[in-house]
Amino acid sequence: MDGMSGPYVIRGSVALPEAELAWRFSRSSGPGGQHVNTSDTQVELRFDLANTESLPEVWKQRALKRLAGRLVGGVVTVRASEHRSQWRNREAAAVRLAALLAEATAPPPKTRRPTRIPRGINERRLREKKQRSERKRGRSGRDWT
Repeated sequence: MDGMSGPYVIRGSVALPEAELAWRFSRSSGPGGQHVNTSDTQVELRFDLANTESLPEVWKQRALKRLAGRLVGGVVTVRASEHRSQWRNREAAAVRLAALLAEATAPPPKTRRPTRIPRGINERRLREKKQRSERKRGRSGRDWT
């Protein structure tokens, strides 16, 4: 695409392939002047995640699983209409799609290994608890004569 600031890197050396992106333009909703009724500034970017060859197979399966609620027939769609120019909306949509895919293909976080609380710390906590209760019991005026 002429003047686009791509390629849009997902992670590492993997980028969104320009050939696999499908662009659609329509009129944005909302207020505007005379210009708004004639220009197609809203951008809809579609990426066929199920049939892409540009992502590693592991990433693709991970993304398909994580984005299952967003996919329609294996295709992920991103819309952008916040800018008044089509070019800026195209940029916003492509960046948003790259960020979405980067998040969806990220490796799962490492599982947390539970650690044991050292006995000394637990004993100190119980000792301080007992001292605090003694101190508070000493404040009650029952035994004063």
